[in-house]
Amino acid sequence: MSILEIVVLALLQGFTEFLPISSSAHLILPSQLLGWQDQGLAFDVAVHIGSLAAVLIYFRKDVCEILGAWFTSLKTKQQTPNSQLAWWIIIATIPALLFGLAFKDMIEQYARSSLVIATTTIVFGLLLWWADVKAKQNIDVPMLGWKKALIIGIAQAIAMIPGTSRSGITITAGLMLGLNRTAAARFSFLMSIPIILIAGGYQTLKLITSNEIVDWTAIGLGTLLSFASAYTCIYLFLALIEKMGMLPFVIYRLILGVGLFYFVLA
Repeated sequence: MSILEIVVLALLQGFTEFLPISSSAHLILPSQLLGWQDQGLAFDVAVHIGSLAAVLIYFRKDVCEILGAWFTSLKTKQQTPNSQLAWWIIIATIPALLFGLAFKDMIEQYARSSLVIATTTIVFGLLLWWADVKAKQNIDVPMLGWKKALIIGIAQAIAMIPGTSRSGITITAGLMLGLNRTAAARFSFLMSIPIILIAGGYQTLKLITSNEIVDWTAIGLGTLLSFASAYTCIYLFLALIEKMGMLPFVIYRLILGVGLFYFVLA
């Protein structure tokens, strides 16, 4: 990989991992549009580590409190708001794991195309707009409940289809279930931690058992840039989401989707 490819792909991963515009779509697109070679397993591991470090450091206080409350509840059998949140995150993770085990190979073989990305980018962008405009948005995370957490988890499983956006569809589901924008985004970010950890662990295992040559320059620079861009993205998104809403991201998705359709059909 050239330095330009490393910088572009790492920044794309970091900025789009937590924005409702699909990181997988943006990582696939350079190879589709520019003819770049696949970045490889090692680089995928690096940018996942960077994104995971960003969300863990940003939410470090929340993560420590949630984990501490969860382990305490296992001993005392008494639930607190933070221990309940831990269970909701676990429940929300299960559908994506089951969906991934069942359909991962099929999705990688048939769904990683510009046409699929263009379609899902537009469809789920419009759904995000509808949820942002029509939903009540009157509850916070502590009022979520395990049933709504499961529904958001099912939405997260659908995000395995490229172009859907994991954060986009989980925020959409959260809004439709009554969460306000900040609460929907916060729960989406927290529930990303186990998924990114599992995905990164799976890719690491594949890397260890493969014969791929590791480019340590790409690993180091990719991790650093994805961490910095992801952390900046989380900070700005949570600071501005109540003011700007989801419309800017919806407009971006529509422009991207239409542009992709033009590219494919032309």
